[in-house]
Amino acid sequence: MIVVAVEDQPLISPPQQSMQLARCDAENSRVLVSLTGSIYDEKPWAAKKHPKLKWERTIFYGSIGIGLAIGAIICYQAYASVTNHDYCMVFEDTFQSIDKNTWNIEIQRGGFGSGTFEWTTDDPKNLYTDAEGLHIIPTLTTETTDITKDQLLDNHVLNLTTDGTCTVKAVNECSIRSNKTAGTIINPVRSARINTKGKKSIRYGKVEVVAKMPRGNWLWPAVWMMPERDTYGKWPASGEIDIAESRGNDGADYPSGGRDSLIGALHWAPLPEADAFYKTSGQNRVRRTDYSNNFHTFGLEWSEDYLFTYIDTRLLQVFFVKFKKYRNMWERGDFGRTIVNNSALFDPWSQTGKPNTPFDQPFYLILNVAVGGTNGFFPDGVGNKPWGNQSPTAPKEFWDNQATWYPTWEEGDKRGMTVKSVKMWSEGACQ
Repeated sequence: MIVVAVEDQPLISPPQQSMQLARCDAENSRVLVSLTGSIYDEKPWAAKKHPKLKWERTIFYGSIGIGLAIGAIICYQAYASVTNHDYCMVFEDTFQSIDKNTWNIEIQRGGFGSGTFEWTTDDPKNLYTDAEGLHIIPTLTTETTDITKDQLLDNHVLNLTTDGTCTVKAVNECSIRSNKTAGTIINPVRSARINTKGKKSIRYGKVEVVAKMPRGNWLWPAVWMMPERDTYGKWPASGEIDIAESRGNDGADYPSGGRDSLIGALHWAPLPEADAFYKTSGQNRVRRTDYSNNFHTFGLEWSEDYLFTYIDTRLLQVFFVKFKKYRNMWERGDFGRTIVNNSALFDPWSQTGKPNTPFDQPFYLILNVAVGGTNGFFPDGVGNKPWGNQSPTAPKEFWDNQATWYPTWEEGDKRGMTVKSVKMWSEGACQ
């Protein structure tokens, strides 16, 4: 540091090694002189204002004003991009109990087309209600059944058809035999999945689910919708709407987004191999918190012209799709140039003449917590994942590494998804 004297005033010894200044008396005021030569009056209200400082303040506050204006414009555009429709509530549930007139409980062990590792049940350890709402809780099979660890790995048959509980007809989704040599094991985890198929559905309208997400590695909570009928063909030709999905992993350890991230998407394609969800999806990531800490409203707004999902308010959109941007979903997906297994794809939608097909039919709601999976939702090589998506023994690899993931599962309700309420509205005024 350099000490500067002003108007031949004597130098004053610097008190510290930090900001060393000289002082002088100029017209009964005390003036500080910095290293840059700038003079700072200790009575700024009495000093003449410097034009440069005036411009600096103007630029500073002007920048703040411009930033606020841009933010306001963005919020307004998000709000103005959708129409305020009339809606009629068709369903509301605050989960005083699980109403069998509204909800179907799915019981099977087949992985639901995603290769997930859980066996879904109606066991009150996995599915129950209390003062907080509905709880879907994953548990270890060996802790909530009579199946031992040895039986889980070898020479035991699980047959949900024989005991009359399986809710699907496919044999491989209802039964399995553990075989140590083949690496085939009984589903190592039990959880739950419920839906409103055939009971409550909407074709255009709104859905709001107030829920809190689970904590624990490789947990996969989901609030989503499927079509009542496969009008345009099997999945994903008839569509899928993901309102809210997350991963239970700690976001700090999972770069792709753990429980600090919320995902929404549409799935659609003539064949599974061509699924174009990446064209109609979004992700919202929060800082210094995550979606397991508090309840949030996960919403869907859907019309013939557009569809979007949101968190807490329709201004915080996860993704937005304007259907009329393309003539139809076939054109949006550019499927005419797509080849799968050396064959061109068949267009299942354009004959309707609508830009939003297959999202022009009734969809029902699904709530579930899955575990693991081999469909790519948990990508290989991310977060020290203990199984491979192409491995025929993925469930066993997952189970063999229990010591790496089970300690991350919270105790009690926190390891599951808690749903406080569900509301569904149909577009249009009530009759």
